[in-house]
Amino acid sequence: MNYLNDLEKIININSYTKNKEGVDTVGKIMSSWLKELGFEETVFQREEIGNHQLFTSKRKENLKNILLLGHNDTVFPQGTFEGFTQDDTWVYGPGVCDMKGGNIVALESLRNLYKNNNEITNIDFLIVSDEESGSDDSKHVTLDIAKNYDLCFVFEAAGPNLEVVTGRKGVGTFTILVEGIPAHAGTSYLKGIDANLEASYKLQELSKLTNLDLGTTVNVGKITGGIGANTISPKCEMLLEIRYTTNKERDRLLSSLDKITNTSYIKGTTSTLSGLIQRDVMEANENQAKLIKQIEEITGTTIPTEKRGGVSDANHVSSCGVTTIDGFGPFGDGDHTKKERALKETFEQRINLMSDILKYFQK
Repeated sequence: MNYLNDLEKIININSYTKNKEGVDTVGKIMSSWLKELGFEETVFQREEIGNHQLFTSKRKENLKNILLLGHNDTVFPQGTFEGFTQDDTWVYGPGVCDMKGGNIVALESLRNLYKNNNEITNIDFLIVSDEESGSDDSKHVTLDIAKNYDLCFVFEAAGPNLEVVTGRKGVGTFTILVEGIPAHAGTSYLKGIDANLEASYKLQELSKLTNLDLGTTVNVGKITGGIGANTISPKCEMLLEIRYTTNKERDRLLSSLDKITNTSYIKGTTSTLSGLIQRDVMEANENQAKLIKQIEEITGTTIPTEKRGGVSDANHVSSCGVTTIDGFGPFGDGDHTKKERALKETFEQRINLMSDILKYFQK
């Protein structure tokens, strides 16, 4: 399992999203490995975050165009959780499952394909640098190139039973700014209009939007308002997140946010809404189901599936109508904590699975 040596090499480089030097160093190593397989590289230069990289192969007619998708960044700043270790069963370190481990699965599968065919065609590999912070920059690259592909395989971690991911919630982050009128709470109470009180009514209405049966959640995670105990609050800011499983629920939530924002429960208050959908929903669909059935026939295995509340860049590609399946990385747990680990035996399973898939689509 020489690929674990490659994994160790990139795990030992800190690639926290805001550590541009570290992310780019990992990117250069990945580039050297992929260029050995005949890939050409397009670098999307960035000043404050790591560069995004698109590795492209030659094209042949009558083959499906396939995009592999990964990211080089992790969530751990320098000095917080670093280094690679292993025992007989697990590998440990920042990114072993989320998702440098997944990148290694993709790389090793491509190596197997190149060894078998002496070339790789119609398969590209996009590696971005800011997935862990929301892909606010890279999503524009991803959305722009997605239209060029028929299929997309994403290398986030597998499920505990080696499930692939067919659905992910959409997510959006918004701010509601409530404005009232300040006044001395002792001498001029009636002259004030309380922004905090208005926010309390909005909080209750926002909470009512949650529908757990449909997988919809609305979380007001932070409220900041007021000046002091003796002053009627002139302003209050509410930071909230929405998550949803269908486009219909997204539309309901966006309409309701507008309505709640523009309703003054306390006369004289005004409110404004800002924010955006960061990643749109990845919905399971018929084309995806057909592809999974085809993979089962190709590999002679059963492919279990699952839907996840968390998001990934699979959301972006899927929203463009590309048949997308996520979860082709190794199984691991403890991601985003100092206990992150990945199960060694699942690397081999995932590499064999993806090698068979890519080999089939080269015919």
